[in-house]
Amino acid sequence: MNRDELSFRRVLTMNLSPAQEQASQDKLAEAQAREWAEENRSAIQAYNEFVETNGCFGDEYRKY
Repeated sequence: MNRDELSFRRVLTMNLSPAQEQASQDKLAEAQAREWAEENRSAIQAYNEFVETNGCFGDEYRKY
C-alpha cells in the first residue's frame, strides 16, 4: 500500500467532529431536497396551476 492509499484510508476512517457531521448531514439533506423537487417538478407545476385556477381546497371556509 502506498502513502496516498494509506492517507486516503485514514481520512475514510477518522471520526468527524459534531460540526462536520452536521454540515455533512445538512448538505445531504439539501441535495435530497433538490433531487425530490426535480423529480416532482411536473406534479408541483400541475398543482400550482390548479390552485391558480381553482383556489385552494377549503378557501370558502377561511376567516382570514
